Amino acid sequence: MGYSSLEECVKDLEANGYLIRIKEEVNPNLEIASRHLEEFEKSGKALLFENIKGSKYPAVSNLFGSLERSNFIFRDSIRKVKKLINLQINPIEGFKNPLASLQSAFYAFNALPKKVSLPKEFEEILISDLPQIKCWPDDGGAFITLPQVFSEDIDNPGIMNSNLGMYRIQISGNNFIKNKEIGIHYQIHRGIGIHQKKAIDKGVPLKVSIFVGGPPSHTFSSVMPLPDNMSELTFAGILGAKRFRYSVIDGYTISADADFVICGEIANDLKPEGPFGDHLGYYSLQHDFPYLKVKKVLAKKDAIWPFTVVGRPPQEDSQFGKLIHSMTGSVIENEIPGLKSVNAVDDAGVHPLLLAIGSERYTPYNPTRVPQELLTIANHILGTGQLSLAKYLLIIDNENAPDINDKKAFFKHLLERVDWSRDLHFQTKTTIDTLDYSSKELNGGSKLIIAAAGQLKRNLTLNNPILDLPIGFKNNCVVMDGILSIDGGGDINILIKYLESKNLKGIAIITLVDDAKFVAESFSNWLWVCFTRSNPSHDVYGLNMKILNKHFSCSIPIIDARIKPHHAPILSR
Repeated sequence: MGYSSLEECVKDLEANGYLIRIKEEVNPNLEIASRHLEEFEKSGKALLFENIKGSKYPAVSNLFGSLERSNFIFRDSIRKVKKLINLQINPIEGFKNPLASLQSAFYAFNALPKKVSLPKEFEEILISDLPQIKCWPDDGGAFITLPQVFSEDIDNPGIMNSNLGMYRIQISGNNFIKNKEIGIHYQIHRGIGIHQKKAIDKGVPLKVSIFVGGPPSHTFSSVMPLPDNMSELTFAGILGAKRFRYSVIDGYTISADADFVICGEIANDLKPEGPFGDHLGYYSLQHDFPYLKVKKVLAKKDAIWPFTVVGRPPQEDSQFGKLIHSMTGSVIENEIPGLKSVNAVDDAGVHPLLLAIGSERYTPYNPTRVPQELLTIANHILGTGQLSLAKYLLIIDNENAPDINDKKAFFKHLLERVDWSRDLHFQTKTTIDTLDYSSKELNGGSKLIIAAAGQLKRNLTLNNPILDLPIGFKNNCVVMDGILSIDGGGDINILIKYLESKNLKGIAIITLVDDAKFVAESFSNWLWVCFTRSNPSHDVYGLNMKILNKHFSCSIPIIDARIKPHHAPILSR
């Protein structure tokens, strides 16, 4: 729906039974986040906290807590967005149905941002007037968790050359000067980084505006993966069915419909930011990051503060991915020849694990059916936008392939067909997600492509093998067909030597963990532990492993997914 404000959205959700008002006073230090988590865990409603200790502003959370609620919020525009995206993918449809094409073109008029005078209802406030919401006990302070960070290309300024991204903002704690400095943590491969690099090269500060609130389309657009040459503001106008309204004051762009606006300059030096409980289910640790020298803070007199809580998935931010997928459909698949479907696995924190299905189109006569084109597709995936942050990429041929969203069926299909002597392909000394601490190096780590095609090579078993494990190891549990987990703190090389002498027929992969029983409780637990706590180049071993012509091979791989000293602490309430 074309909401003109966050307040209008909140009233509409309440009128339709999607929102609960909480009138009693709540403490922004942990309590408000705990209330949010409890509501999300029971697939509950959006929450409006009317009385937050230390701030006069109410706060709303869990707006996007379910795909159903997101579809309700965007019910008048989501179908048209899908139609516009489809016309981009398949322009010939516009000729087949010219009326629909014209309607889409007219609707796209909302993509043009509109410059207006600064609304009179804005008042100037301080950072300390904002709700100081701290989500996890060891967080470094209060954070803005749903910011829209606006920046422009200093070499090519203008609203249509801007970037609107969601980067976490620390507004208290550490050694930031109160009300004058706030932290900005943006990860690798983010648009604001391009703008800041140009500013650093020229020796000038980068002007930045941070919008909080406004129509929900603005918040969602800041996480939408758009091409570098397309402004998120244009998408916000299309999705919100209203042009993005803005003003320019003292060189700063102000969203006329935001509830709050923070203006400032990113300094060309760094300050410690964090820790912060993140979407992988761990604390991202304190590191030096850019910070904003605050020049002005504005708020509407009836402003509402939107926030979310991130942690081990699924959480509210997981629903963003579902909504993006429902809108974009097969955009990625159309961009990469031979790619049929892709799934960034939410259970594993999205970036650590990517599943894909491709086709071996060019060699249908090949009797061996080994992965060939699949490897080309895999490399294309790892060179595409945010997909490049994938740490484990598992890809199978589309012949008899299961639904990409049936994760157990996908793994079963792959493990039945993979050839461990040839189908493990490593990339070392490369980039991974900034929040991934499986490597000792920030932003740096390794990748592993596992590609499988052809006929069944093994039958998997659910039987837990009887093992007299060596000293240091105590439990072995089957997670699902062909996946065995073992726990213990012993030397993995001793374990490998022991297992090489055992009959492990039907076991296709082994994971070494801290708690095998926990991992075996659910497939989601295994996905989370295995792929967030391992760095392929350092933590993938194997029975009968060897290297031939620089290629790693084994009979059964072992992934060491135990917590190491350099790993980040696990989130807990």
